[in-house]
Amino acid sequence: MNYRHVYHAGNHADVLKHIVMLRAFLHLQKKDKPFLFLDAHAGTGLYALWGDEALKTLEWQDGVGRFYDPSGKAVPLAAEAEALIAPWRHVIASVNATGQPLSHYPGSPGFALDVLRQNDRVILNELHPDDHGKLAEFAQRDRRVVLVEGDAAIAVKAHLPPPERRGFILIDPSYEREDEARRAVQMLRDGYRRFATGAFALWYPVTGDGLSEVIAKEAQALAIPKTLKIELLVRKAVPEGGLAGSGLILINPPWPLADELAAIGPALCERLRQSDGAAWSLDWLGAEI
Repeated sequence: MNYRHVYHAGNHADVLKHIVMLRAFLHLQKKDKPFLFLDAHAGTGLYALWGDEALKTLEWQDGVGRFYDPSGKAVPLAAEAEALIAPWRHVIASVNATGQPLSHYPGSPGFALDVLRQNDRVILNELHPDDHGKLAEFAQRDRRVVLVEGDAAIAVKAHLPPPERRGFILIDPSYEREDEARRAVQMLRDGYRRFATGAFALWYPVTGDGLSEVIAKEAQALAIPKTLKIELLVRKAVPEGGLAGSGLILINPPWPLADELAAIGPALCERLRQSDGAAWSLDWLGAEI
């Protein structure tokens, strides 16, 4: 699977990932103490929805595009879910002109830099040279940011545990390599071994080829307490059928994120549904303690 993010920015997988990430940040910010955000596969900070790459797929139209009308006005969810996605909408509004159709969608670094505090710290790792250059241009003036250009597995090992002893680590690989699923779960394992009190999120695609099942099984085999799996399918997953959904393995999700996701998930599933087989699930893989 080729998942270089510039072609897929703002799709249904991004919607899920970024809403979850922002909710986690808000709960971590309930304490005054700073924390680290480590993005192991950062991509770039901002994506043009009408750029050449996005126009080749138009995936955003069935993602973030489902939440806005053609004029750029928000199309709200039910009240409870809408209140919970408000931080996500706020960041999107900050990179788009009021009263105009959507033109841009933030990457994970863009969402993070908008909502994190001045005393929080950010490490952005991106290996792809073109994306790293764009990321550097986007974030170079932000004093909170350290930019890294290397292998994600090395970045996770090198920067954990953080001196803050608090943090959110996002592992979001492209899954282009045959062994990417194994490597991704190993990153999760290695990160947890170094930083057992940290909050981790491992994103994965659901494509009908068995990869998502392998990741869930291997993540469960780690036997880490407080491991939550969430999964959103917008249609039935079949082999060679493309991206039918996505999921996140969350370790140490800050309270009450799991309860919030139980409220958000069904609303996202209904809004993003493409055909029969759309589904939402939330399961604890390790004991909820």
